[in-house]
Amino acid sequence: MPPTSPSASVQAAREQLAGRLRELRLDADLTKRQVAALCGWSEAKSGRIENARTAPSDSDIRLWCRACQAEDQALALVAANRQNDSMYVQWRRLQRTGLKQLQGANLPLFERTKNFKVYCSNVVPGFLQTPGYAAALLRAIATFRGLPDDVADAVAARMDRSRIIRENGRAFAILVEETVLRYRLGDAGVMAGQLGYLLSAMDLPAVSLGVIPATVERTIWAVESFTVFDDARVDHEPLSAAVKITAPDEVSVYLAAFTRLRQHAVYGADARALVVKAIDAL
Repeated sequence: MPPTSPSASVQAAREQLAGRLRELRLDADLTKRQVAALCGWSEAKSGRIENARTAPSDSDIRLWCRACQAEDQALALVAANRQNDSMYVQWRRLQRTGLKQLQGANLPLFERTKNFKVYCSNVVPGFLQTPGYAAALLRAIATFRGLPDDVADAVAARMDRSRIIRENGRAFAILVEETVLRYRLGDAGVMAGQLGYLLSAMDLPAVSLGVIPATVERTIWAVESFTVFDDARVDHEPLSAAVKITAPDEVSVYLAAFTRLRQHAVYGADARALVVKAIDAL
């Protein structure tokens, strides 16, 4: 199943980098104290880096490689370190100037992706949001995180990004929990418009929209929402950070989870009935 800690893959990658640095030290027949002396820092820092308790800076890696007479390894290790940093990014860093910029940040990724797998357990997927629903959701995010109010611009950017769902050459396999149809973001009118749009989205040729009934007997629990891009990358969005997963073994876990979740979903008339039931409940 998907990792219980969103930073698990990042920590594993950092441990792998730390192991490579340790190997360089051992190959150079140096102690941690000797590396520290050559780098001009404390032995404790060498220990923290080598045990993956402290993420090294680019400068730290270059100094370590120079101390171990392995400067030819520095470029690759710096690149790996930067990749680790990009895998887990706190929302407060991504959203510090507001929400609009973030809406377009992944547009190149969306435009080059042909096959999307989307699972949502908490909100309607961004691809299928109406302006009213998106505004209610983004305003809640901005308020909770104390962000600058650029919600109107962010909604416009999200709607522009969502146009790809109507473009030829792409496929969207989308799963939502039935509870998503009941969680209210915005007033009854906003929710009625959003649920009505889901009914029309079921007719889009590129979209396969399944709803997992709340009463189904499950073999997999409701996990946090995630999106898979061309079966090669997973974006996973817990409350505190944005997580990007590209390690094939971890991506395969999410693909397996999606397959299990899809087995619980209903489609077509049965899915429409659940949406209509949610509209009636308004």
